[in-house]
Parts: sequence; C-alpha cells; structure tokens
Amino acid sequence: MPASQRQVSFARRPIGTPTEDCFTLATVPVGRPGPGQVLVRNDVLSVDPYIRMRMEEKDSYAPVMRIGDVLVGRTVGQVVESHADGFVEGQWVVGRLGWQDYSVASPAELQLVDVSAAPATAYLGALGSTGITAWVGLHAFGKPKAGETVLVSAASGAVGSVVGQLARLHGCRAVGIAGGAAKCELVRSAYGFDDCIDYRAPDFAEALRRALPQGVDVYFDNVGGPILDAVLPLCNNFARIPLCGLVSQYNATEPYGMKNLREVFNRRVTIRGFVLSDHKDLWPQASAALAGAYAAGRLQYRETITEGLENAPRAFIDMLAGANVGKQLVRLRPAA
Repeated sequence: MPASQRQVSFARRPIGTPTEDCFTLATVPVGRPGPGQVLVRNDVLSVDPYIRMRMEEKDSYAPVMRIGDVLVGRTVGQVVESHADGFVEGQWVVGRLGWQDYSVASPAELQLVDVSAAPATAYLGALGSTGITAWVGLHAFGKPKAGETVLVSAASGAVGSVVGQLARLHGCRAVGIAGGAAKCELVRSAYGFDDCIDYRAPDFAEALRRALPQGVDVYFDNVGGPILDAVLPLCNNFARIPLCGLVSQYNATEPYGMKNLREVFNRRVTIRGFVLSDHKDLWPQASAALAGAYAAGRLQYRETITEGLENAPRAFIDMLAGANVGKQLVRLRPAA
C-alpha cells in the first residue's frame, strides 16, 4: 500500500468557463480506515456537470465548494482494506468519493457492483446514477404514453442517450438534439432514436419543426437556454418537460432570457425540475429496469475515457464544452 496519493482540490472560483488553474493537484498521505470503515482504491472517476454549479459562490441544490475542498465525484474501484461488515478486500464498489487515488468510506457511502454482469465503468453511467436519472426523469415526471413523441436534448450524452432508448422501449417516438452531424448519426445508429437534429445547423429551428410533425409530448431537457426556447412553441397541449440540467447556462456570466415563456401558459405545459437524490425510493425500480434492458441487449452506452487523474480538470472543462461522447470518465493511475 503506498503511503501517498494524488488529490485534486478546488483552487479558485471561475468567472465564466473554468480553467485549469481553478484546480490544484497535490500529493497527500493515503488515509487509513478506522473501525467500521473501508479503504477503496479508486479505479475510474466520473466528472459531471453539476460540479460547475458547486464552483459558484451561491448554493444551488448542492452546497458550494470552499476553496481548498477536495473535488467530489462518483468513482468505481476496489476495496483494498476493510474494517466494516459486508465488505472484503477485492470487492468492486461505487461511491461518491474524492478526486484522488484512494478514499476512506463508510458502508453507507458505498454500493457493491457486479463486474461479471457488466463492465465496472457501466455502473458510473447507464447502470448507475446516470441511467437512474434518465429513468426517474422520464417515467416519474415525463410520464410518457405509448405512441407519444419524446424529444431529448444532449441526446448523445450519458443521460440523454439513455432517455431516448427508454422512450423507445416504452413505445414512444424518440427524437434527439445533439451538436454536430457525427453525434446525430451516433444517436440514430447506436441508440436507435427515430431522428436527431443538429442544433449547430443554420436551419436548426426549421429542421426541428420538420422532425416533429405531431409536436412534442415530453421534452427531456438537459441544456436549457435557446434550445428550450425553440422547443416551447412545438409543445402539444399538456406537454411535460422534466428539467434535468441547464448545461448551456453553467458557464454563462449573464443568464439567458426566455422569449417563448408564454407558450408554457398557452399550451398548459408542465416544467418540473428534479434532483435524483430526492427520489431514492425509485432507485431500486429504476436499477432493475436498466439492468434488465442491458442484459437483454436493449440498452447501449458510450464512454469517453481520459487517462490520468492529473488530466481530470481538462476532462471536466472539455465535457462542459461538449467534447465528450457519452459518459466522461477519467481512469486513475495511483502514484508510484
């Protein structure tokens, strides 16, 4: 067991887009587990958009980070030392741990995962909290009915790609929005969406209208901003919009001013923001559905994997800019 490890901490608050000097990489001692605790060697780290909101001075749904705090993210790794019942060396676990090589955790912070059923990284994505977010947002708040049209922004991303596949499994027509022709082709060919529209295309608004001849019944929104504005006039009466994220606004120094908000009133649209941690009662049902779909070969996923903890800040920045396909992960390399 090494005596030291690498660790990434929060160095300064960004103005607009984060830069690499917002993070500090340091070498620190490896923590030792006490009674009832486990030491985990983190193998892969997930970098997620919500961290950007925690870099602000004002709390969002999650507390802000203080300068000097260790960055936190979901990791998958192996137990290397255990003083807790139910955990033994060699087991694979997922937890919301630190951007570091090793983490001391309590059993309540960890979930055992079966790497014989799926690759370990799948439990950070389609079979983990990402997939559960898609399931909860779609079924608890989108409430789709067979035959309806489900529109999904950031459709090539980790959450959006799962939403479209779940919608298709539910008997709905799935239409995605993604950035660039290559991502749109992936959404159609790999994830099975009925169509996908490139929001960067000059004729985006008209192409979106053509792709939705029956309008929109459910819009699963991951981006907010101008794309949400473009969708509102296409919504059917009593459409449902699960609002999962606002990634187009996270780096904005001035919030986007909605122009079509009156359509929410005109069409009696329901917009519902949701946070996964509020709905833990639904996690078992969602996990079982996702595992079943994956085992049946009906749930596909993609990953973008960056090598090395030292490159986690760059991976995070690039993810916010949409450079990734599917789940953005960082494979950690323990310090020598």
